[in-house]
Amino acid sequence: MEPEDEIYENGGGEQPPPRSKPIISGEQLDVETYASLYRDRTKVARLLFIADRCDNEAMPLEALGMEALRMAYDEIKKGENTQLFREVVGKIRGRLGDKYEMDAAWCETVDRRAEQKKEKLENELNSYRTNLIKESIRMGYNDFGDFHYAHGALGDAFKSYVRTRDYCTTSKHIISMCMNAILVSIEMGQFTHVTSYVSKAEQTPDALDPITVAKLRCAAGLAHLETKKYKLAARKFLETGPELGSHYNEVIAPQDVATYGGLCALASFDRTELKNKVIDNLNFRNFLELVPEVRELINDFYSSHYASCLEYLGNLKPNLLLDIHLHDHVETLYDQIRHKALIQYTHPFVSVDLRMMANAFKTSVAGLEKELEALITDNQIQARIDSHNKILYARHADQRNATFQRVLQTGSEFDRDVRSMLLRANLIKYDHNLRASRKL
Repeated sequence: MEPEDEIYENGGGEQPPPRSKPIISGEQLDVETYASLYRDRTKVARLLFIADRCDNEAMPLEALGMEALRMAYDEIKKGENTQLFREVVGKIRGRLGDKYEMDAAWCETVDRRAEQKKEKLENELNSYRTNLIKESIRMGYNDFGDFHYAHGALGDAFKSYVRTRDYCTTSKHIISMCMNAILVSIEMGQFTHVTSYVSKAEQTPDALDPITVAKLRCAAGLAHLETKKYKLAARKFLETGPELGSHYNEVIAPQDVATYGGLCALASFDRTELKNKVIDNLNFRNFLELVPEVRELINDFYSSHYASCLEYLGNLKPNLLLDIHLHDHVETLYDQIRHKALIQYTHPFVSVDLRMMANAFKTSVAGLEKELEALITDNQIQARIDSHNKILYARHADQRNATFQRVLQTGSEFDRDVRSMLLRANLIKYDHNLRASRKL
């Protein structure tokens, strides 16, 4: 079979084997199940993000948003952040009934208790500083950091945690300081601080325990994701050990590691890397088992079942747009994954029938032409389009002719070198250079 004929069967003839279960139908996010993956401030932050995203014309999912607000209200009442409580009540706007109205008595009680606790912490810290008890001073600043963090004063919490650095006497103290600084920095969106404190923690002289290593990998992955360094982000998430479990659910869930790592890898890895670092990665496979849709779309991409892969991506998209870390990157990642699929489809062949290719990608021929034109212009595909006959012709190098040209060039260089050697030998034989120098 000639290459020109072979292309017509790629994606159009042989169909992928039947699935054991149907492709997901893009069901609406189960907020309760989703929220149960997290705890503390990130749980509330994710719920409020979902509520904000659903409360607009572009995504009219009011019921989903109200459920998120209800859960956020209940979660905040378990803590001490009255400022955030007031904000949530303002967002609810009385739409959830009397049970979710403003609770002024609760706010007053919490604020009064907070003032008393703050005064106590200040007195204790001043006492420690007067007596120069290094470990007590460290614990005093750490307690202040916890206090500010619980009340939503993230800037003050960060300063208090960082101040403990001067009073750290062991590697364990330094790691604790770094982990606290990383946690607050992620919530503030200060990812340069995240990178800095991940590096500080990794440079401690004592060996880190596996759970801490996994947490640092996740934090570094989030920092790279935020700065759109998708390949670096993928590597960090792929290096995360299964020891992570639910130990870091104040920041990230294992399901997020699978989703973030899988999508970043698809968008940035070549075919060999995808096989070696993702599909054959036993540790990462444990994470992928938690999100079967991501596992299946990665396998479909590698197996060149692009229509199925893109269908998975399309079904996942609405829920990914509700993710607090991933939402800004969904469009870019999806574009890069689709472009890689188009390039990978066309690469091995001399010509491609655009009608068959459009069918494989579940798109129109006209739309496919525009996508291919952009990739050709960007020099990502070496080809030209016969728009009349709807065929893409690859501009493959003529290997046979190139080999002949290299042989001829090598022969010419060899002949020139031999002639130069013979000339030099004759000059030396007849003492030509010596006589010339004597004349001078």
